Amino acid sequence: MHIVVAGAHGQIARRLVRLLTARGDTVTGIVRNPDHSADLGADGATPAVVDLEQASVDQVAEVLRGADAAVFAAGGGPGSGIARKDTVDRGAAVLLADAAEAAGVRRYLLVSSYGVDAVADGATPEGVDETFVAYLRAKLAAEDDVLPRPGLEATVLRPVTLTDDPGTGTVQLARHVERGEVSRDDVAAVLVALLDDPRPGAVLELTGGSTPVQQAVAEAR
Repeated sequence: MHIVVAGAHGQIARRLVRLLTARGDTVTGIVRNPDHSADLGADGATPAVVDLEQASVDQVAEVLRGADAAVFAAGGGPGSGIARKDTVDRGAAVLLADAAEAAGVRRYLLVSSYGVDAVADGATPEGVDETFVAYLRAKLAAEDDVLPRPGLEATVLRPVTLTDDPGTGTVQLARHVERGEVSRDDVAAVLVALLDDPRPGAVLELTGGSTPVQQAVAEAR
């Protein structure tokens, strides 16, 4: 397969890229900072330097043309303010979806966040920092924009709190899971499995568990 990964220098994304290239897939990694190109090359990917906060649909579609799938793993980052939660976590995800449709790439994986249901219908959860509320709202808005599109076969993955622990190869994946932790290694492994065995239209929460990744994806609804 040829997969385009947006936000390819992120911690989950780099793990995903390495898994894909190690098995022989072709990966194009979209990054904003040209200084990250060397790292992507070392991971086995072809870098595409594109600022998803500034680029046009046509520019991004050119990167996507001929690909089998697009993965949105970008984010404004923990140090970014409220404005970038919208321009990156929502806006860039929507731009990638627009470009995927323009390029004829139907398969789209959106890495979202556990907890976005807390801001559904305009709710404001108590005791949550306003920047994190903005992040959740941006992620939910991206989901709501991408999932209904008839031109895409979109899947949303909502991991719980992330860790750098070594992956276990076992998880719990379902529409609703209890809050917990999951390693970035295991998130990347689940993304690979979802590329191989898509779940169009599904919104799946992910935490650590006891089910092997391939089985968890096969049973997910």
